[in-house]
Amino acid sequence: MVTLDNLLEVFSHHPPSTEKMDHYVAIRQAATTMAETILRHTAPCADQQAAIRHVREAMFTANAAVALDGKV
Repeated sequence: MVTLDNLLEVFSHHPPSTEKMDHYVAIRQAATTMAETILRHTAPCADQQAAIRHVREAMFTANAAVALDGKV
């Protein structure tokens, strides 16, 4: 949960450390695979684009979970 006490931590830049790079790469690869699957197996439409947007949001949120290391 975001609180006044951890607000700055949540909205700060967290440069990637060497030990976290493997996590970011794995998340990005999985998201790319999911997005490619959606594009290959659905018709171009608003729902397709919404699905891609949600995959991007999931990737960004997962990356934040790695960066914040459970602090929020």
